[in-house]
Amino acid sequence: MSLIAWIVLGLIAGFIGSKIVNNTGQGLIVDILLGVVGAVVGGFLFNQFGQPGVSGLNLYSLLVAIVGAVVVLWLYHALMGRRRVL
Repeated sequence: MSLIAWIVLGLIAGFIGSKIVNNTGQGLIVDILLGVVGAVVGGFLFNQFGQPGVSGLNLYSLLVAIVGAVVVLWLYHALMGRRRVL
């Protein structure tokens, strides 16, 4: 899959994942980064359960990336939510 396809898939997955986790986006760059990381995490998780991971720019890969993005966003909020501003 090309870099452009990963960015597009990451943006869409990050945006949808942000809407699922906290109903607001994190911003364009953070959504793309968390979405691409989410696609990798989703592919890893799906492979662990015996299913294929991200296979291209299609609906199945989008579903895998969204699941991974939700996991990554949940962890992101769990870790960043504990930070206190003095």
